Amino acid sequence: MKKLLIGFVVVIAAAFGLFKFIETTEMGGDAYYVQVTTDGKQVTLKDDNGQEFLDYEYQLTGYDKNGKNKELSFRANKERPLRKNAYLKVTYNSKKEDVTQWEEVAEKDVPQKALTKLN
Repeated sequence: MKKLLIGFVVVIAAAFGLFKFIETTEMGGDAYYVQVTTDGKQVTLKDDNGQEFLDYEYQLTGYDKNGKNKELSFRANKERPLRKNAYLKVTYNSKKEDVTQWEEVAEKDVPQKALTKLN
């Protein structure tokens, strides 16, 4: 019974490690910071069922923590534009050559070198 329990724990730990590796490889990437300066381009898309929905597409210049810039394109996945002047932390995956995620952050959370370039 003890060996079975230990084996179960090892399998769970290995599965968790594999999940984290896949998540980092597929979703992870380099952090860039952008400031929303436009309303974005409104696009109409269709889901798998053929139902239409609105989305907003952005092309903004992002800066990493060292102030190095990168042109970034991403969709907000919202039916309304992002808040103007908001700061976003955007994750760019160089293997996918795409933005994999974004989140709004406070100005104080933007690294100084990136903030200097954004303002």
